[in-house]
Amino acid sequence: MGAEVMSYPALVSKVEPQVVHDEALNERFIFQLSELDVRWDSLSTDEIKIHELLVLLIQDFEQRTYKVRAASPMEVLDELIQANGLLNKDLVGIFATESIISEIRNGKRQLTVEHIRKLAERFNVSPAVFI
Repeated sequence: MGAEVMSYPALVSKVEPQVVHDEALNERFIFQLSELDVRWDSLSTDEIKIHELLVLLIQDFEQRTYKVRAASPMEVLDELIQANGLLNKDLVGIFATESIISEIRNGKRQLTVEHIRKLAERFNVSPAVFI
């Protein structure tokens, strides 16, 4: 049997959309959103409207609640090295020697424009992440 098609007013009554001020309500809306996601290809126009509304309410709460700090260039470099399973020696060619890589990663030396260009190319990221 297919899911019952509900009108927009009935969906609003069921979901009870409101500005999210706490984790409990955010989790409830995430659960309701995931139930709609499972049936995405068969959602009615009214269910799509409710889906869009839930996305906005969740995003608003999470943007106000979870502040993400920008990573430093060294944190980005360390993460890229670790995520790719690399060692300092694997970056020789971008840097002249392993010791230069170590000095940069330990904050004793700064990245040059040439290092930034080569790192961005090697990891396929914007050079801006290293500035």
